[in-house]
This record gives sequence, C-alpha cells and structure tokens, in this order.
Amino acid sequence: MEQYGEKDVIILAIETSCDETAASVVKNGRKVLSNVIYTQIALHTRFGGVVPEIASRKHIEKINQVIREALDQAEVTLQDITAVAVTCGPGLVGALLVGVSEAKAISFAAGIPLVGVHHISGHISANYIEHEDLEPPFVCLVASGGHSHLVVVRDYGQYEIIGRTRDDAAGEAFDKVARAIGLGYPGGPKIDRISKEGNPEAIPFPRAKVADNEYDFSFSGLKSAVLNYLNSCQMKGERYSQADVAASFQKAVIDVLVEHSLHAVKAYGYDKFAIAGGVASNSSLRETFQRECAAREIAFYSPSPLLCTDNAAMIGSAGYYEYVRGVRSGYDLNAVPNLKLDAV
Repeated sequence: MEQYGEKDVIILAIETSCDETAASVVKNGRKVLSNVIYTQIALHTRFGGVVPEIASRKHIEKINQVIREALDQAEVTLQDITAVAVTCGPGLVGALLVGVSEAKAISFAAGIPLVGVHHISGHISANYIEHEDLEPPFVCLVASGGHSHLVVVRDYGQYEIIGRTRDDAAGEAFDKVARAIGLGYPGGPKIDRISKEGNPEAIPFPRAKVADNEYDFSFSGLKSAVLNYLNSCQMKGERYSQADVAASFQKAVIDVLVEHSLHAVKAYGYDKFAIAGGVASNSSLRETFQRECAAREIAFYSPSPLLCTDNAAMIGSAGYYEYVRGVRSGYDLNAVPNLKLDAV
C-alpha cells in the first residue's frame, strides 16, 4: 500500500455526477473506511431515465446527511481529514455543482486542500481498492451509461484514451434496448438477469467496426438492428422471446468490448487488464473477460459490482493519487459536464 511520506493520507470524497449522492472516507488510496451511497433509482424509474432537475434537488436534500454518515462510519472528524476530493466532471452539470459546492465549502471551513477528480479516473481507480497488487501500467475498459473508453493507464492519474464510442455508450445501449423490449429502467441489470434464460445465438445482431480506429466502438447500429427486429416481428404478427433478444444483444456488445480490449492489451505489450464502470458489473462480461484473459495469460482485474457503479470510494482513491502528485484545486473549481480525462 502506497503512503505519502510517513503520515497516513485520509481523503473525504464526494460523488454527485448523476443520480447517486455518495460520500466516502479513504485512507492512503486503497483502504475504504466508509462508503455511503444514496441512490435515486426509484425516483427516476417512473420516467424511464434520470431527470437532471430531480437529481440535482435530491442531491441538495441528501448530501449533508450522507457526508455525516460517512464520517461517522469511518469514526473520524473533519480534523482528521487530509483533503477533500470531489467529482468535477463529466456528468450532469446541476448534479455536479452540488458536490463541487459542498466540497469547496468543507475545504474552506476546515482549512484543508481541495482536489477535483475526473469521474472516469475514479472508475479506473476503483480497481486499486480491491487489488493491492495492481500497479500501472495496464489497459482499462471503462464502460458505463455515459462512457465507453479504452484507456492506457500509463501511471497513477496519467491516461491515454485509445478508443471511445462514436455514438451510444454501452450502458446507454443497454438502457434503450431494455426499454424497447419492455424491461424498463435501469436496463443493464435487467438485461443481465433475463439473458441467463435466453439463447445468445438466437438472433445474429451485427458487431460494428469503426474503419479509422480499430479501438473505437459504435453501438447505435446494434441498437437500430434490435429495434428493426422488434418492428419486423410486430408487423408480421410474430411473437419474440424477450430473453433471446436480450441475450443476443448482450452477446453482441460483449463480443465487441472483449475483442477490442484484448487486441489493445496485446498491441501495447501489457500483461494486465482491468474493467470499470457500471457495465463492468455485468456477470456475462466479467465471466467472458475472466476466461479470455486466462487463455492469454493476462492478469484480469475487476472491482466488485458495488464499486463498478457510481460511488465515492473510487473518487477517494483517485483523489489520493492526485493529492500525492501535488494536485490542488482552487475555489474557482467548477463543474464541467463534458470534462476531458486529461483536463483536471
């Protein structure tokens, strides 16, 4: 476990980029003392997706309570905190502003440094929490509702994005397809669950390749193919199997994610590969990567499902490595909804 000099570095972390209000206390980047998450899924389910205004208002209501609970569970006070880390982007601008404003207020009132953290850096860093042997460099696939990035992790906090989605993110495609076949929101867990009952070879959905970048992703064509299949069945009066559609769609996504990721690991000459983000909690994706990495003698790392979805522990880990690199944010830190990974 890394430490900053001889003194423990204790980070209070805040995450409000979407619809989870989260706070965590993390010691030396890898030991989680508390990880409190208030999820708004039940609020947004009736609308079929996250409503930004509702998310922002609920963050305001819950954030002080969540932070107090995180400090209490960790058995620390603000006097014990070395620095406060907060997600400053990307995400929903109103939601991000709640966390950023809270972190700045705590930093000012407690007289402790403020560290802005990129949300994707947080997802990648979730792997450090549960895998003490994991050190850069390695390749990481970050797949979530808003992102599908293939990232070379050069060092702590130093990233090169070599592949990204040209249209829908993987998690976004899961949500849209789940809605189309009547499963509802959130789509990822529901497709994961029902796919176990279906035949992944039942429907030959396309696997897209992007001509000018072998590592980029495109899922809009696959989504359209699913919708066309459903419309065709409806027009012909034919019944279709929800489970078969879900399983065939899921396999098409997984095939592309696995192929591009492992090709990158080989091309860059690494022997370590990690996954992160909400889609990384998909059981079939995890099993496929486990199997394919073992066959290629690649060390495979994945956070537990709780740390794949949005949480503050991952922000605490990323914030620690930013802090020891000397990164400090001013009180002009702002929420940036489309923040680039190398811009913090």
